[in-house]
Amino acid sequence: MFEAPANTVVDHFSTLTDPRVERRKLHKLIDITTIAICGAVCGADDWVAVAGFGRAKEQWLRTFLELPNGIPSHDTFTDVFAALDPEEFQVCFRNWIKGVAEITEGEIVAIDGKTLRRSHDKTSGKSAIHMVSAWANSNRLVLGQVKVDDKSNEITAIPQLLKVLDLKGSTVTIDAMGCQTKIAEMIIDQEADYVLPVKKNQPRLHGDISAIFAQLETDNVIDMPYDTHQTINKGHGRIEIRTCWTIASAHFQDHLRTFTAWKGLNTIAMVRRERRLADKIEVETGYYIASIESDAAQVLDATRSHWGVENKLHWVLDIAFREDESRTRKGNGAQNFATLRHIALNLLSREKTAKCGIKNKRLKAGWDEAYLLKVLSCMG
Repeated sequence: MFEAPANTVVDHFSTLTDPRVERRKLHKLIDITTIAICGAVCGADDWVAVAGFGRAKEQWLRTFLELPNGIPSHDTFTDVFAALDPEEFQVCFRNWIKGVAEITEGEIVAIDGKTLRRSHDKTSGKSAIHMVSAWANSNRLVLGQVKVDDKSNEITAIPQLLKVLDLKGSTVTIDAMGCQTKIAEMIIDQEADYVLPVKKNQPRLHGDISAIFAQLETDNVIDMPYDTHQTINKGHGRIEIRTCWTIASAHFQDHLRTFTAWKGLNTIAMVRRERRLADKIEVETGYYIASIESDAAQVLDATRSHWGVENKLHWVLDIAFREDESRTRKGNGAQNFATLRHIALNLLSREKTAKCGIKNKRLKAGWDEAYLLKVLSCMG
């Protein structure tokens, strides 16, 4: 029964290239990788903690790892992951996810960026790294991530991420920065759909869409059949009302000057969010383009589900994994530790028997080796 963790990690991460010179290979790379993954699952948030986990669990680890020279020191973990090719590590990660997670029809895949705030190093002039991740909302899994180049932004990173993901059948949501014709084309070419917000940084597109809905809303004199859907949620001392209107391309294409530039464009939408508090009412209106059909309920669900990447991924990484406090900086260490956190989060999310949050699942895995084995079996 104890061979399962080693076998599953070997299956997915054995192709990693060892960055060390031969004379310095006191520990097998797969042993180092396995201990790091287990440590990240069990609450280790830096290399000192990973090495400490290894020493505490050495007897258990020896049941499935060779450990010819014992547990590596924290300096060894630091040096190996600082030198390890992060792109290669990500390829192994993505291949694992492709093998265990099936993207169902209509799955919302939210793409968004996050800065690892303490990964900067003023001494060497290294700025904090920024990662763009893809989050499958229903599956609650990270599908992949890429690092934004130091002298660039998310606009260049998003296409890189889209190229390596299998998005067929999903609906991709991105924030306003991702509302680009080339990005929309890439999504359609992957046999996926998109729902993209339109902001005033695209004045012609935003102006045309807002004008269409303004005319429809004020006098309804233009012949544009539309669909509408509303949700009402109460809680925490407030009422939130979300209303969506959608119009199909057959009825708006002559009124949208840039219509032909957007591959697959089938729908424009207006979403109004009204938040009623005890002493005030807040109203916000947003506009969207979408390749899905004019279905207001579906568009509204996609726009709301997009924030799952903030609430279910970024917030969890900060609260349960203390990502924003991580001072891992050397070489590729910060980027590779981000991948370790995503591996751990995906494993803990896939394990369904423990009825508690991710933070308490990490504690349980650290305390209970039987439960840790159950978590690791989710890698299979």
